[in-house]
Amino acid sequence: MITEKKAMIKNGIILSLFALITTGLVTATQIMTKDQIAMQEKRQLLKVLEQVLPKGKYDNELYLDCAIVKASFLGNKKPHKVYRAKKDNIPVALIIESTAPDGYSGNIEVLSAIYLDGTVAGVRVLKHKETPGLGDKVEVAKSQWITKIKNIQVKSEQDIRWAVKKDGGMFDQFTGATITPRAVISAVKRASLYAQNETDMLFDAANACAKVDK
Repeated sequence: MITEKKAMIKNGIILSLFALITTGLVTATQIMTKDQIAMQEKRQLLKVLEQVLPKGKYDNELYLDCAIVKASFLGNKKPHKVYRAKKDNIPVALIIESTAPDGYSGNIEVLSAIYLDGTVAGVRVLKHKETPGLGDKVEVAKSQWITKIKNIQVKSEQDIRWAVKKDGGMFDQFTGATITPRAVISAVKRASLYAQNETDMLFDAANACAKVDK
């Protein structure tokens, strides 16, 4: 009995040491890769920002100049970043994160670059769970559909052009999938209207991204 007890204690100690070593290794790996992951995320962000708004349109560091807003008009009340493009310190455009809550398989996270007159400069989908082969055509890697949402102004909330053709609008839907493009178009339209209605507030808001590299 004593021998069995000693064996159990020994095994417990071994398991505890193994758990501590494993946890330590995981923690060390996270610490060592933290900066690398942050740099990769920064590169990806810069790449997407330049895709939606041509670099020549602004001269400030976009990823270091943003406001964070909570507005249900952008799809839900979670925090959304709004990047502020300026040239010679003059406001040029807003790049707005928004959510399409009515995707076929859930939320679709959208990034829309909006000039001050409400014209859409470019759009990309940041995250989605849409059906492969159908709804995932919102990805620029799968289809050029989203690259065509640009250089078009949103005139008002009643601007019926901002819809898929099935609903009487001017944008193509996907074969066999209308819900996904409908949701994205609606999200972009709301982002443009929000930018037009809240321009001054968004440019005057405190900078929430200045500490990124500090």
